[in-house]
Amino acid sequence: MVTIDWANLGFAYMKTRSHIRYTWKDGAWDKGELVTDDTITMSVAAGCLHYGQECFEGLKVFRQKDGRVVAFRPQANAERMQRTAVKTVMPPIPTEMFLDALKRVVKDNLDYVPPYGTGCAMYVRPLLIGTGPQIGVAPAHEYTFLMMVMPMGDYYKGGIRPVRAIVFDDYDRAAPLGMGDVKVGGNYAASLYAHEKAHSMGYPVELYLDAKTHTNVEEFATSNFLGFKPDGTFVTVKSPSVLPSVTNLSLQQLAADLGHRVEVRTVPYEELKEFAEIGACGTAVVVTPVCEIHRNGEVIEIGSKDTCGPNLLRLHDAVQDIQFGRAPDTHGWCYPIA
Repeated sequence: MVTIDWANLGFAYMKTRSHIRYTWKDGAWDKGELVTDDTITMSVAAGCLHYGQECFEGLKVFRQKDGRVVAFRPQANAERMQRTAVKTVMPPIPTEMFLDALKRVVKDNLDYVPPYGTGCAMYVRPLLIGTGPQIGVAPAHEYTFLMMVMPMGDYYKGGIRPVRAIVFDDYDRAAPLGMGDVKVGGNYAASLYAHEKAHSMGYPVELYLDAKTHTNVEEFATSNFLGFKPDGTFVTVKSPSVLPSVTNLSLQQLAADLGHRVEVRTVPYEELKEFAEIGACGTAVVVTPVCEIHRNGEVIEIGSKDTCGPNLLRLHDAVQDIQFGRAPDTHGWCYPIA
């Protein structure tokens, strides 16, 4: 039995009992094994080190009110990882293999699935990397797929509370976090400079605009953009550079279920002044309200600086109620594990 201070748990790496690891070689995946050592050995010429042949996913596992342990929409993560693998010329992970890996590693680490009522969850990080040696621009000939797990609390300390964001017009990230329909691990490195600069100035997150004109909203550094207009319309961004967040897709459906009009479209930066509520959404943060957006000395204020807006809070609670088993899972999003 593990001892964890659930009340003070944040979002950070924690060594657990095991992770699960598979190797692709000679055209096929092996059957995978649970590994207790949290290190990995690879060639100094590994394709992931030299040519960025890697991708990752992120999803959560919950202990529900009735004691069941479920994952939230893992099939969607498996499908997105398959699309990314095709774009980065790596062997896709079959959905059944992805789900088998998830079940095996979670069951081996059940002590690390937070108890119901703590508000915490288990974070799951699938990772696919080119580990075979490759000098010369070409795909590797050997790959490793692993899935690691760890308990997590709030991404931002203090729970669901409004944060400030900043736009840097003097910094262009080298690559988008999402390549339309994929999620490439190495691309986060291109945002780290701006992310650290924002943190040093007291902003938890930065907002990116389109790289060509700097006039349209793309996404927050770690999360998709969403907002509500004064008439209750739910708005999120349509862009070839924006990652299709599983959380955002879920919130769009829940907003429609709650009677909101849903718009997925181009969002001009100047339109932000018209929003009643703005939030960042993703697997780790779920929903984080944004109360101010700073850009070149101009400040756009949105809603309250102290509390989450009613529509964002309703969506946050709606998805969490499904994840923790407090509301019917009418869309079949919860995948049973134990």
